[in-house]
Amino acid sequence: MNHFKKGNPIFGLLLGGCFFLLGGLVMWIGFWKTLLLAALFALGYFIGAVSDKAGFVKGAVDRVVPDKNRKEETIDFRKEIEKAQDAQFAQETREDVTKEYSEDKE
Repeated sequence: MNHFKKGNPIFGLLLGGCFFLLGGLVMWIGFWKTLLLAALFALGYFIGAVSDKAGFVKGAVDRVVPDKNRKEETIDFRKEIEKAQDAQFAQETREDVTKEYSEDKE
């Protein structure tokens, strides 16, 4: 179904219609009731569409509140800078050696 891809005029009309209905709901029943209706819709979609609900919720919670027992690595910026400089030096050395080798071969 190519109708539901960004940039497609049919998709634009569909989203336009959805936002038109959303605006109508906000004017008709009010902001908070519309927000509640949207939250209930999202909950129903979640219940119907997600097959591994426990894993999904656990993953979402772990992203927001990481496990306290997990050891966080501290970043030593001096070591990271040295690694980057060593890698750059190694790259430059390889280029120089390759250039010298190709010149000697000629």
